[in-house]
Amino acid sequence: MRILLVEDDLKIASFVSKGLKQAGYAVDHAMDGEEGLHFALTEPYDAAILDIMLPKLDGLSIIERMRKDRINTPVIILSARRSVDDRVKGLQAGGDDYLTKPFSFSELLARVQGLIRRASRGMDSVHLKVGDLSVDLLTREVLRGEEKIDLQPREFSLLEYLMRNAGRVVSKTMILEHVWDYSFDPQTNVVDVLVSRLRNRVDRDYEKKMIHTIRGVGYVLKVS
Repeated sequence: MRILLVEDDLKIASFVSKGLKQAGYAVDHAMDGEEGLHFALTEPYDAAILDIMLPKLDGLSIIERMRKDRINTPVIILSARRSVDDRVKGLQAGGDDYLTKPFSFSELLARVQGLIRRASRGMDSVHLKVGDLSVDLLTREVLRGEEKIDLQPREFSLLEYLMRNAGRVVSKTMILEHVWDYSFDPQTNVVDVLVSRLRNRVDRDYEKKMIHTIRGVGYVLKVS
C-alpha cells in the first residue's frame, strides 16, 4: 500500500516515513504544497498524511483541489492547531481525520489503518488472493492454503506488488521503484536476492510454483 506524506518539517517527515516503511508501506514524501498536490493528482494512494502549514500551498488547499477533482484518497491532517474551529475547517475542506502535533506514531498508524479499512469497505481492496495464496494487507497475514507464511517487511512489499500485478510480467526496474521507493542501479542484484528469499518462503514446499522468472524481462506471479 502506498502513502503520500506532505510535511516540510524534516524531523517529523523522517520519523513518520521511517515508521510507515517499517510497517510495510511505500511512502512518497513531498516537502511543499505544490509538490504534494502534484503527487496527489497524478499518483494513486491508499491514504495521504498532510500538514496544514506548508510552503507554496497550504494543506487545506491541497485537500480542496483533490476533492474538486474527485480524488477520494483518505486524508489525515497533521497540525499544531488544536482549536475546535481548526478541526472543523480541516474536516469541512474534505479531510477524513485530524491529528494534532505532537503525536505518537502508533496512534498515527492506527488512524491510517482505520481510514484504509473504512475506505475499502465494499471493495475488499485490503485482501489479495491468487490461487491458494492470500494476503490480508491490514493484519499482514499471508497464507498458502491453510499454512501461514511469515515474511519480512521488504518480502511482504514485494509479494503485495507481484500479487497486485498477478499474471503480468514486472521488470527489475519496476520492482525497484515500487518496493524501494527510489531508483537503484538497474544492474544491482538486490531484486534477485529478494525474489529468491520470497520464493523460498512461498514456493519451496509446494509442487505448484507461483513465482516465475521471465529471462531477460523480469518476474511474474501466476498460477501454473
